[in-house]
Amino acid sequence: MQRKQYLKLYIDNSAKTSVGRELNKETLKLAEHIRAQRQIDLQNRKFDFISESNMKSNFVDFFEEQAEKRKNCYNWQMSVRYFKSFAGSKVPFTELNETLCEEYADYLLDGPSLGRSKIKIKKNTAVAYFGRFKLTLQEAFKKRYIPTNLASIIESISPQETHRPFLFMEELDSLANAYCPNEIVKKAGLFSATTGFRYSDVETLLWKEIHGSEGNYYILYNQEKTGSAEYYPVSDQTIKLLGHPGEPEAKVFDGLKYDQTVHALKKWLLNAGIKKHFTFHGFRHTFATLQIAAGTEIYTVSKLLGHKDIKTTQIYAKIVDSLKKKASEKIKINFYDISKEIAKRQKPDDATE
Repeated sequence: MQRKQYLKLYIDNSAKTSVGRELNKETLKLAEHIRAQRQIDLQNRKFDFISESNMKSNFVDFFEEQAEKRKNCYNWQMSVRYFKSFAGSKVPFTELNETLCEEYADYLLDGPSLGRSKIKIKKNTAVAYFGRFKLTLQEAFKKRYIPTNLASIIESISPQETHRPFLFMEELDSLANAYCPNEIVKKAGLFSATTGFRYSDVETLLWKEIHGSEGNYYILYNQEKTGSAEYYPVSDQTIKLLGHPGEPEAKVFDGLKYDQTVHALKKWLLNAGIKKHFTFHGFRHTFATLQIAAGTEIYTVSKLLGHKDIKTTQIYAKIVDSLKKKASEKIKINFYDISKEIAKRQKPDDATE
């Protein structure tokens, strides 16, 4: 097996001073140390051997590294915080087992919030946090830190079907025409409502990922949550909403911060006269619900949302079906009972007989 890695370490061949020569010597030692470590890793994988140093290392550090790779994903950060609250900041991989994992699931379901309110987290929040924990276990198994794929053994927390807040088309129009104290938040919210993009994908979108021309715009990007590469067609109106293009490597929504988003969104909704609990993720729900209500096939909506399982998308179909049923019950005509009228007319004849 051959591996090549550029360490960006350099030797100064023209070094004439003792300090320069010592620097070269230390640099070579460092490169050799890294090479030897890589060879050990390769040998361990080849013979399916898990090194003792890996097993004794700290799982919490590994968990934090996985969360750091998804810098803007709040659920990853909170999942780590809850695990540290449950097990402490030092848990060797040798202590990971099925029982500990199940106890962490129970803790998420029963434990109080880490915030000021001290209110229990909702079940679906526990589902999200435990899902990140399982992904980390799976990665630890792949990288030979644990001998067993615990993620495939332990049961996931079953999600609870909940109400998914969304905006009706009239409300979305009102929001588009209302004043928002943060123009970037307004652009980002409307963009999410017309594309179904998650906050993490909106926040990391680059100008170079937008391609095409009028009538044929599309976005090529990697979904932050699933890690999959996506081709996504977008309307001319959506592109117009973004304004003048910036540098290719620049973020489309440069300066977008989640804490500022929460504050600005509340005022924006208030200015639009919308009184309902609504978060940024609600724009994604709005996109899905309005698409299905407009007649877009559920398979198409599922692909646009990047869902791996169409069952996830079917929740929005149920919302639309529920709305249709409520709409059908709104028109009621006060019919008189014709059967009673017939009986009343026949009564004298019956009495004669």
